Amino acid sequence: MATRLASLCFDANDPVRLASFWASALGWSLGDNPQGEVRVLPTDGTRFTFAFLPVLEPKTAKNPIHLHLVTESVGHQRQIVERLIELGAQHVDVGQEAEADHVVLGDPEGNEFCVLLRGEFNADTGFIADIAFEPAHPATGYFWGQAIGWPVVYDQDGDVAIRAPDQQGPFLTFGPPGTAKSGKNRLHLHLVPDAGADQESEIDRLVALGASHVEIGQGHAPRVVLADPDANEFCVLPY
Repeated sequence: MATRLASLCFDANDPVRLASFWASALGWSLGDNPQGEVRVLPTDGTRFTFAFLPVLEPKTAKNPIHLHLVTESVGHQRQIVERLIELGAQHVDVGQEAEADHVVLGDPEGNEFCVLLRGEFNADTGFIADIAFEPAHPATGYFWGQAIGWPVVYDQDGDVAIRAPDQQGPFLTFGPPGTAKSGKNRLHLHLVPDAGADQESEIDRLVALGASHVEIGQGHAPRVVLADPDANEFCVLPY
């Protein structure tokens, strides 16, 4: 039994603005807006949604979880970067080398993401190449593989990648290891129990795999907040 990856969630000071940026960036559609949460729904076959959750706290540190988008050539990369900047992104410096084959941008609230050139690793992904956990220990990649039922497809030099069993869609990538995170992540994953499983039993299974309960002020919300072995928060929903 496993849980399903349901959403990549963003803490947002202005959920509507941030959701609108990502909907335009990806060519996805804006969904409903229950209790201030805004959803962006895939139009390209991606199996999870984006969700934008209202928070008051501003972003203050580099995100350990970020997106990699992929382009087809240097010229196409330049066009995509220009389009994203027109939508509200900006260049950010996270210590990347000037000659790197990827461009680091920040969305309208400063959440970092990379625009890559397509290579051997991401040869058959869509526009979203992967959700990257960086830094992360290899064990965290194996944890997530067991958590959501995605096999490990790469494990080398401290980097691990998992992908859906049919080898379609984006990867989740982990590593290399580095300095432990501090503070609550602004990006996190939402999981939903598979058919036939209940929330409580899945939480017990995830804790047995290496997750831990964490308190982030969630109160009595129906979602249960856990953390993976690298202390990245995630939520298990009741349905």
